[in-house]
Amino acid sequence: MSGSNTDKFHRAIITKRVDIAPELWMIRVQPNAEFKFLPGQYATLGLEAPDKHRERPYSIVSAPHENELEFFFELVPPGDLTPLLYRLQPGDEVFMRKVPKGRFVLDTQSGRTNHLLVCTVTGVAPFVSFVRTLYRGWKEGRFAGEHKLFLLNGASRSWEFGYLEELQKFAQEVPWLEYVPTVSRPWEDHKWKGETGRVDDILRKYTDKWGLGPNAIAYLCGHPSMVENSKGILHRIGFTKEGLKEEIYWV
Repeated sequence: MSGSNTDKFHRAIITKRVDIAPELWMIRVQPNAEFKFLPGQYATLGLEAPDKHRERPYSIVSAPHENELEFFFELVPPGDLTPLLYRLQPGDEVFMRKVPKGRFVLDTQSGRTNHLLVCTVTGVAPFVSFVRTLYRGWKEGRFAGEHKLFLLNGASRSWEFGYLEELQKFAQEVPWLEYVPTVSRPWEDHKWKGETGRVDDILRKYTDKWGLGPNAIAYLCGHPSMVENSKGILHRIGFTKEGLKEEIYWV
């Protein structure tokens, strides 16, 4: 990488890798420099490929108080970057742009205190960052639970949930988080005892159950078709454009 580029990038070292399912994995990186971000923002990661420098934005899973950055990836075989990232192991290096980006952050200014979080697979990343951050504030007495999170997390099969146990544990412990994971292919996952159906199929059921409508802000993250379908459903029950945020993956 030429000298002019090194001003824009940190060289981040991979410190940990966990393979969650055949094409899903998590890494943690040490940026070796200060990297200030808001929960819900993304970092731009890059690698030198033989043909060119390739980079893509990835939502940050970790909370700002953690000393490493965590990312949750899905291998997209024809993808520009994930096949290269997939080969990396602890000790390897990635380039990371020095400035985080994104406006997919928790809205604490609108006066609405109910937050409906809807995601598929790796789309859970920004929501884990929300929850870890609020949990830390809750433990330290800086957050009194005035904002409530309602999280619907979809995957084809249960082993594709990267953060199932962590989120279930938080939801059992705190009064401000409801967490419902749902599996869309239960016939391939006979041990699964939880909710079934695609996220957009059960969205109406849970907005009714939780009493959410224009009194809430919705955050949709993940697969483009899920985001589109969910937007339509939420518009029909009174969510306005201002009350909807979206982050689309794999476009």
